[in-house]
Amino acid sequence: MKRGLTLAILLILAGALVLFASGCVSEEPPEGETEEGAVEETEGAVEGETEEVEETEEMEETEGAVEGETEEMEETEEMEETEGAGMEEEYSPVINPEDFVETIDNPYFPLTPGTTFVYEGETEDGSERNEVFVTLQTREVMGVTTTVVRDRVWEDGELIEETFDWYAQDKDGNIWYFGEDSKEYEGGEVVSTAGSWEAGVGGALPGILIKGDPQVGDVYRQEYLEGEAEDMAEVLSLTESVSVPYGSFENCLKTKEWTPLEPGVEENKYYASGTGMLLEEVAKGGSGRLELVEIKTE
Repeated sequence: MKRGLTLAILLILAGALVLFASGCVSEEPPEGETEEGAVEETEGAVEGETEEVEETEEMEETEGAVEGETEEMEETEEMEETEGAGMEEEYSPVINPEDFVETIDNPYFPLTPGTTFVYEGETEDGSERNEVFVTLQTREVMGVTTTVVRDRVWEDGELIEETFDWYAQDKDGNIWYFGEDSKEYEGGEVVSTAGSWEAGVGGALPGILIKGDPQVGDVYRQEYLEGEAEDMAEVLSLTESVSVPYGSFENCLKTKEWTPLEPGVEENKYYASGTGMLLEEVAKGGSGRLELVEIKTE
């Protein structure tokens, strides 16, 4: 009897121990499942980071494209502002003959009769020589007495152009350009006079070649005949240093010249006070450079 009771007690205790042991065992997932879950979590994290990187790169590319387009728009606007500067209002200069003087002595473009300015250089078409002679002749245009200046151009030794320009200076020192009688040559024969125009005739109006008191930022018309003669100029600097065969000069006037009739083409010209124009060079839309080599007087 005692043995049976003792056996029953031992069985009960053994069962309790088994139950207790099973409750203490950790419910860890199988080893394979743990590794797969970690891999999946890692891959998900990598994919998330990759997507973030791709989104960041796309944003950067978009921002770069926007910045590029913005810069292009700004450059276009600047070109349009430059080409359109001074042309927003109707051009209608008031010309009063009493406002003009007899002598052209603007220090940046003195025109003493009997003086010849000689320029030489290279252009896209070849070697060029340009002689600008201040004649003793005058011509009345719009009631103003102008000085006649003969301008001849040779290319590789052959005369290709001869122009008689008409200039006058007002009391403020501005040198006005009243027109020109122009002839183009081929083989010694006149082949065109298309560049000719005269202020007051056919809608043509005079413009300012050089201002009496130029200031950086000044923009002005040099001539005007709609569709034919629309040269513009802007003062870029008053402190340029220039060296040409004729000499070296400081504090020179630098201008930019262009015409809306030839978009994308610009020239820079340099003038020395007391001497005149020293240098002319193509800045955009081609190549070419003419330098002052000699000044002759009669």
